[in-house]
Amino acid sequence: MTTPPLPRRLLAEYLGSALLAAIVIGSGIMATTLTPDVGVQLLINALATAMGLTVLILVFGPVGGAHFNPAVTLAIATLGGMRWRDAPAYVVAQIAGCASGAILGNAMFALPAVTISTTARATGANLLAEVVAAAGLVLVILALVRSNRLDWVAPAVGAYIGSAYFFTASTSFANPAITIGRILSDTFAGIAPASAPPFIAAQLLGAAIAVGLAVLLYPRTVIVVAETPGDPGEPGTLTDAAAHVEPETQRSGAH
Repeated sequence: MTTPPLPRRLLAEYLGSALLAAIVIGSGIMATTLTPDVGVQLLINALATAMGLTVLILVFGPVGGAHFNPAVTLAIATLGGMRWRDAPAYVVAQIAGCASGAILGNAMFALPAVTISTTARATGANLLAEVVAAAGLVLVILALVRSNRLDWVAPAVGAYIGSAYFFTASTSFANPAITIGRILSDTFAGIAPASAPPFIAAQLLGAAIAVGLAVLLYPRTVIVVAETPGDPGEPGTLTDAAAHVEPETQRSGAH
């Protein structure tokens, strides 16, 4: 199996990110139309997101790796699972996708395409929660990748995000791209522009913590293979990161 060319991987990242944002925004809007109970609204939003994210990883993972999240992309690049030169393009595709998905979510419910959110969320408790949410998400992914349990990535990530909706004060954004997308919808899942930068900073801090923990718990080095077109081991996806590992004692290198 050869790794798809970068444009195809970026398309997968864009589409997956767009659908993820549409799921988050759309289910939030639907929830508020179905019930005034905030707890039930959150439950609807959480279930839709958890199930939808699981499916999106299964659909787009074989093409682009199904990162859908700059924090995940940067963590994987840091550990050598993809080339750094591809990471900026992934991040741009993810942000563009989430922005498009937010617009789509608004449009599906006959709302203006863009409505800037007025929901302020950047409290101390929420920022701490975002560090925890992002650290947990990235650690789940890296732990499964570095221990070669790739079949569990989709259900584990979906389950983690579903639970993190309820055990974190911030309802677990855990994703800089989706945070930016949520600015564009003044609905249940929205976030005010002023709250986004501290949320993103907290998410990136959480991802950095997860990288450190992954190296300590799973001391393996990911090998980046030579740039040979069509090489089945060419990095860039979650699966590639696990397919080329050696024990730390056999190979030294930057994580």
